Amino acid sequence: MTGPLLLGVRHHGPGSARAVRAALEAASPAAVLIEGPPEGDALLPLAADEQMRPPVALLAHATDDPGRAAFWPLAEFSPEWVAVRWALANGAAVRFIDLPAAHSLALTDEFRTEYEDSGEETPDVRIDPIAVLASTAGYDDPERWWEDVVELRGGRGSHGPRADEPAGPAGGDAAASDGADPFAPFAALGEAMTALRETYGHGGHDRDLVREACMRLQIRAARKEFGDSAVAVVCGAWHVPALEARTTVTADRALLKGLPKVRTEMTWVPWTHRRLARRSGYGAGIDSPGWYGHLFAAPDRPVERWMTKVARLLRDEDRMVSSAHVIEAVRLAGTLAAVRGRPLAGLTETVDAVRAVMCDGSDVPLDLVRDRLVVGDVLGEVPDTAPAVPLQRDLTRQQRSLRLKPEALERELELDLRKDTDTAKSRLLHRLRLLAVGWGEPVTGRGSTGTFRETWRLRWEPELSVKVAEAGVWGTTVLAAATAKAETQAASATALSEVTALAEQCLLAELPDALPVVMKALADRAALDADVGHLAQALPALARSLRYGDVRGTDTAALGEVAAGLAERICVGLPPACTGLDADGAAEMRGHLDGVHTAVGLLPDADGTGERWRTVLHRLAARDTVPGVIRGRAARLLLDEGRLEEDEAARLMALALSPGTEPAEAAAWIEGFVGGASGGGLLLVHDERLLGLVDSWLTGVPAGAFTDVLPLLRRTFSAYEPGVRRTLGELVRRGPGAAAGPAGTDAGTPGFGPGLDAARADAVLPVLRLLLGIDDNDLAGVAR
Repeated sequence: MTGPLLLGVRHHGPGSARAVRAALEAASPAAVLIEGPPEGDALLPLAADEQMRPPVALLAHATDDPGRAAFWPLAEFSPEWVAVRWALANGAAVRFIDLPAAHSLALTDEFRTEYEDSGEETPDVRIDPIAVLASTAGYDDPERWWEDVVELRGGRGSHGPRADEPAGPAGGDAAASDGADPFAPFAALGEAMTALRETYGHGGHDRDLVREACMRLQIRAARKEFGDSAVAVVCGAWHVPALEARTTVTADRALLKGLPKVRTEMTWVPWTHRRLARRSGYGAGIDSPGWYGHLFAAPDRPVERWMTKVARLLRDEDRMVSSAHVIEAVRLAGTLAAVRGRPLAGLTETVDAVRAVMCDGSDVPLDLVRDRLVVGDVLGEVPDTAPAVPLQRDLTRQQRSLRLKPEALERELELDLRKDTDTAKSRLLHRLRLLAVGWGEPVTGRGSTGTFRETWRLRWEPELSVKVAEAGVWGTTVLAAATAKAETQAASATALSEVTALAEQCLLAELPDALPVVMKALADRAALDADVGHLAQALPALARSLRYGDVRGTDTAALGEVAAGLAERICVGLPPACTGLDADGAAEMRGHLDGVHTAVGLLPDADGTGERWRTVLHRLAARDTVPGVIRGRAARLLLDEGRLEEDEAARLMALALSPGTEPAEAAAWIEGFVGGASGGGLLLVHDERLLGLVDSWLTGVPAGAFTDVLPLLRRTFSAYEPGVRRTLGELVRRGPGAAAGPAGTDAGTPGFGPGLDAARADAVLPVLRLLLGIDDNDLAGVAR
């Protein structure tokens, strides 16, 4: 080396990583300078820790605003990671030389520097150097071009050398023994980038000029300290021409003058292959991190080993894949590469071969291969000694204590709240949700729906480390932080429903210190809020919260008093609030009616709340000034509870569908009574009197009004299951009176069917006896 060795690389390129290792082995520099934030220098020794397993990332965030953060990800096949590990293993100094994170976090999109007024033409879009070079070479896919000229060159084929042997920068393992020059490809790539920079300038990357000025200053300082021939620089190939340019110290410092600055903190955090993918939004990402990781780690025969991985995955998914499939897929991939003029089978050829041979031409199992292997769900690990906010340390401790290991792959967790360990897991997940750390989301379980079971969908994303840092302002432990945030939210909440939802969260998360504050805020707002709609919105959450005491052992006495007070006020205020409503207001109030009805069923009935509520429903069902959708819904709720006789329900329907009622109002009553997915269709199937009333009304609607009520009726009946709709159609096609029963049966209400057919009813008794395993006498008693 006669001067600083500039090693231009592609971030996260396994070919570049092998090339960097070969060049460093050949040059043996005393100092290795790497593109990255200088604040991370103190963390570099942790890269040699046995607990450190890439992919990982340097996380920098503003001390006073943790949400302002940036990541610098590194994978095992990243050239920067290889350079760091080489320097630590060989006793060389290693430093980051990019723009400090203190400046990069302070810069905004509106930031403009002096060079933007220098007259240099700025492209309308940012230039992707790899895409431009690929297009120049006649490729329509930059990834395929990079594979051909870098990853698949240099003899790394089916019988290539081991991955731990020196590698040529063109992706092949150019060993010193065969005379390959480990520096020549870097010179070639630098020449290509120089041509691009001459054509496109900074290529729309406005901040690159500032960053490159900072890097030049750092290189100058290292040259003075270690000498020109003892410094190696690992950076993006795009920056090489700028770092080679002859500039003055004064000019470079001028570009850095006046940059905004914030206090920052930095640490290592786990990263994932999925977040390395370009589709995740990371600017320097790659399309296939799993594939690149395989190319870097495979000791030999990468295609054969890859096909074996694919076969193992598909077998785990119960697909029939044999060793013959693997052999044929490898052969087909090689043939495709030869036909397409590629040096070796790349990702495109392997994917095509897997689709044809192992997936029978289907993209469904192939999507699984792309997701699990081409991209991958590898999650890195960082040492316990890495700096972290106190909240993160407490969270890590609880994760280990409860055996809740963060995983990149999404999974479901079933919890039985009757077990202490599962209850503790539930507490932690609910506290994290309150802190906006969305590691877990509650979902509907496939098993029991009782209050003693919970189902969570867990998936750890790297961005959650930022969320934990943000939540650190509330406290040093998960419990303290969740408590402090709940108390603050209770004081600032303006809507009653917000406070009730917060009370529910406090009970789920078991925050005993926050609950009194939340309950006081709840009582204050409930006393001042006179809107029945707001009260009706708040009651269901309180009623659900009262149930948690049964399993979690939480004292909900104060909550019960507030809930009882709300229910009482709703019973008094709901009837007048349901008069004079338009269609939208009536539909909204119907939703409140359902919610309150469910909530009242969950409340203790020691003070007669349930009976008062049923009285309200009777008043709503019988009052003409109440919109039809509410009257119909009230009648249906009473009927379902057995508080309304079938004859009375038929009478109310006959009144609602009488000729004197406007068709739109009658259709609204029908929607309230039999609409939705709450069994209204089955009610009409099994009570042909009601179906006859609906049919008689519908056939009598005037032609002019029919088109107005049709959308409402279509919405009502479209919610039924297909089998229910089919049965209703058959009954209607049969027509009224066609199913007259045998002599001696009751005539029943005029409509689609007669009264009870005793002979048909008796026919089911033998089947019931067989199912229940009881004798005729017992069965007769059940029937009665």
